Amino acid sequence: MTTAQRPDTLPRADLELLELLADGLPLDAIARRLDLSERTVRRRLRAICDRLGFTAPIQAAVWAARRGLI
Repeated sequence: MTTAQRPDTLPRADLELLELLADGLPLDAIARRLDLSERTVRRRLRAICDRLGFTAPIQAAVWAARRGLI
């Protein structure tokens, strides 16, 4: 997926997850903060990456930050 094809917005829950990741929180802390299992956090991050066409969650977080989404 090229940059032009990526959505400009993501659901609030996805943006919250990416924001916590961008803040430098480890996955277990993100899971605790969102009251989710670490496995669920990993799965949601993978789904976000797949949707946006990135291979690493931090790429998605940087993408969202550069667009002012988080």
